[in-house]
Amino acid sequence: MYVFIALARRLANCVSRLALAMLAMLNLLFLGCSEQSSPAVSKTASGNITSKVALGSSSNTVGSGMQASPLDSTNLTRSFHARGIVRNLGADGKTVVVRHEDIPGFMPKMTMEFDVRVTNELAGLKPGDAITFNVRATEEESWIENIRPATTNNMAPLPPPESSAALLHVAKMKPGDVLPDTDLLAEDGRAIKLSDFKGQALAFTFIFTRCPLPDFCPRMNQHFNRARETLLRQTDGPTNWQFLSISFDPGFDKPEVLTRYAFSYRGQNTNRWLFASAASTVMDSMSSQLDFRFANEGGSFVHNLRTVVLDGQRRVYRQFDGNKWKAEELAQAMTEAAQAKN
Repeated sequence: MYVFIALARRLANCVSRLALAMLAMLNLLFLGCSEQSSPAVSKTASGNITSKVALGSSSNTVGSGMQASPLDSTNLTRSFHARGIVRNLGADGKTVVVRHEDIPGFMPKMTMEFDVRVTNELAGLKPGDAITFNVRATEEESWIENIRPATTNNMAPLPPPESSAALLHVAKMKPGDVLPDTDLLAEDGRAIKLSDFKGQALAFTFIFTRCPLPDFCPRMNQHFNRARETLLRQTDGPTNWQFLSISFDPGFDKPEVLTRYAFSYRGQNTNRWLFASAASTVMDSMSSQLDFRFANEGGSFVHNLRTVVLDGQRRVYRQFDGNKWKAEELAQAMTEAAQAKN
């Protein structure tokens, strides 16, 4: 009798242990599924929830009509063969502006400034020369190599020089100058003005959503996002500041396109970062005032990079040229501009 009781107790213990083990396994499975289905978020010091949507991550959403980045979800260096016509050679001997044909799987025909690492390949080139080359791109940077002479068969001729007059102006605005007010169309369809941000430090830059080079418009967006996160984390910093990304391609970058594009960089947290577009007449005025060199060559854009910080009275506080500056520098300039005296 005692033997049967002992055996029964042992059997009960085994069943109990097995049940506990199964519950533990189910719990682990549940937690794993929850982590995979929940988006990663970070909480700033000010209590704002910011979606961590990195460029090239699987979280990026590409809307209808927008070109998906061929660099998404990879850290590899990709290579694309291309042909084009030299538009201009950089004074530093390290860049070249090329009006290129469609690059399948990467970008439509455009006029872009490319970095050149093997600068000897530029020797002997002049505007109007037809070339073939390879575009190399990662998530962070791009450049061209293997530049070779080519024939102009089936290549569209260059536009007349007058079409690039906008590339030749010199900046009129200096630190302390008041930038004239201007009209913009916000991503939510509202008509807005720069004067709507009176009393706030305002940082704006120029982009277009079809820009595929990671070190051009995408880098400006990444800098804006990092600078914004830096400012939001400051518990004792100013709160009167705003970021504004202005598209110079209003024909394509309609409000709904801008909204989808913006989500790829700021996630669901729209706090103090707005996207808008500017009409061509507005761009003509702003570009000449701020040394934003921009031209539309038959739907093909050529442009430089220009980021501007205004103080609360719409005075130019600082301008950032190119893409070599850091997000921390922008955050510092915004802090100082927000605290500037009237």
